[in-house]
Amino acid sequence: MKIDGPFYADMETAAAEAARLAEAGYDGVYTLEGSRDPFFPLVLASQARPELDIATGIAVAFPRNPSHIAYQAFDLQRFSKGKFLLGIGPQIKTHIEKRFGLDFDPPAPRMREYIQAVKAFFDCWQNGTRLNFEGRFYRHTLMTPMFNPGPLEHGVPPILLGALGPKMTEVAGEVADGLIVHPFNTLPFLKERQYPAVAKGLEKSGRTREDFLMQIAAICVTGANEAEFEAAKQTVKGLLAFYGSTPAYVPPMKAVGVDDLHEELNRLSKEGRWDVMTDLIDDEFLNHFAVVGEPDTIAAQLYEKYGQDADRLSIYAPYQASPEVWPSIISELKRLSGR
Repeated sequence: MKIDGPFYADMETAAAEAARLAEAGYDGVYTLEGSRDPFFPLVLASQARPELDIATGIAVAFPRNPSHIAYQAFDLQRFSKGKFLLGIGPQIKTHIEKRFGLDFDPPAPRMREYIQAVKAFFDCWQNGTRLNFEGRFYRHTLMTPMFNPGPLEHGVPPILLGALGPKMTEVAGEVADGLIVHPFNTLPFLKERQYPAVAKGLEKSGRTREDFLMQIAAICVTGANEAEFEAAKQTVKGLLAFYGSTPAYVPPMKAVGVDDLHEELNRLSKEGRWDVMTDLIDDEFLNHFAVVGEPDTIAAQLYEKYGQDADRLSIYAPYQASPEVWPSIISELKRLSGR
């Protein structure tokens, strides 16, 4: 099991942040598409610390044409000498339609075709096949030598799909090379909904679990002292309140019987009452969605929860903690996983 760290860096801080994460012991870094582009900082991360795997976790797919994302993936794979993982996801309907101004429905069939289209570019450039992809949503039938970047020495990058619902998760199993499990997850939801959906998709494609990469994001709450721990706890509760207010994220809540909170969180979010929302997240809710404890307990908890299923474990800790907190956790995780 490899351990990935969140890469909350902009262009100015990317090199220093990559060095910090590498020295903490992470195997790779992943960017999140929020207020910054998820691709640019990875160039500087790879340049500064070429031993790191680099990944988008995720880049929003639908606003980017498959050809655009294929070129970006090839460039990063070439530059990093085979250490890039292309993580993409659909985002939610409201953002695609209202922020990006694009069509969203039907998301699962659209994403299935999107990944197939990206792989058609990969196959053309890497293996010299004719580009001849014609689908319902995408059509790519022209590739001349001037626009062909040529094959990669280290092979094409894997495509990982961030998914939550059963249809999108099945698409991951069918056409992607791996699944990015959303950090807003619960064990019953994973075992009863997501893993079976992956298996169904793999069966459709004639593949097995050994052919597939499972990257699981894990929310952690910890700190070097009580003040840090409480600050981390409040930050994560605010994050969980945001996720819990979003209709698309109800299924993991329902799997542990806390979905009755969604309606109130959703109402408060529309009123902009984020502080009140955070107060509604109690410790029981927190413990369903996050691993919580002192630093010397976190690795064992993470491994017990995800160690049997994760090929890559992505630490999700959106808060400041003392520099000494994470290296020991990462080291113990590697030991537990036999590395």
